[in-house]
Amino acid sequence: MPELPEVETTVKGLSVILNQKISNVKIHTSKLRFKIPNNIINILRNSKISNLRRIGKFIIIDLDKDYSLVIHLGMSGRLKTIDINYKRIKHDHFVIYFLSKKILIYHDPRKFGFIDIVQTKDLQKQKYITSLGVDALSPDLTAQMIFEKISKSHVPIKQILLNQKLITGIGNIYASEILFDSKISPLTLGKDLKISLILKLIKSIRKILIKAIKYGGSSIRDYRSTDGTLGNFQSNFKVYNKEGKKIGDDEVKKIVQYGRSTFYCPKLQNNK
Repeated sequence: MPELPEVETTVKGLSVILNQKISNVKIHTSKLRFKIPNNIINILRNSKISNLRRIGKFIIIDLDKDYSLVIHLGMSGRLKTIDINYKRIKHDHFVIYFLSKKILIYHDPRKFGFIDIVQTKDLQKQKYITSLGVDALSPDLTAQMIFEKISKSHVPIKQILLNQKLITGIGNIYASEILFDSKISPLTLGKDLKISLILKLIKSIRKILIKAIKYGGSSIRDYRSTDGTLGNFQSNFKVYNKEGKKIGDDEVKKIVQYGRSTFYCPKLQNNK
């Protein structure tokens, strides 16, 4: 699943459509994770792209008509931008054509993503937005805030990092890398994390995510940037998918937590 770095990279790649006017829209698949709104074509046609941004893992494309196009990439979705000579391929579900001849395509083999159109003033009222926690790169993510939320939690910190209602943007891959960088065991319960460790955790969250953005995200299965470029942060993984790798006098172990793979070094990640 595309996580915060991949979504941020996608938003940056969409800069080629900023201030571009939409000439036409074609819907080849009317239902992804949810049904695409019926009024979306009429709203998008003749609109101009006024702003591009990210909220959590959501891509927000603001229009000059005071509407916003909301896109979630789901498990395998991606956005492609091309110039003219477009020939649709399998899993191209939603296509926006611009007067400049640029074309934006939503491609999603698993169809777990979704597309919505809402009035910009009502965006923050949407359930999928109001349910989000603090953005992982926001200055509002503080040690005291996290401590107050998890000080009584019997849930392991790995699972806490994946809770989008607490911290939004971190997925399974980066959770393992963040915990390795902060030397915190993924098995540590929330209630056992002191402020000093949470400070280290926040530092590692920002370090790993910012570095991942710099490298264009991680391409493990389906992810590519808007121009088709593969992300390269996977070459910087320390523990994710590295089971058996020797790190000093330790070895990367793989365990399963809540149905998700976790990679870590038991000796090195000892919460010190």
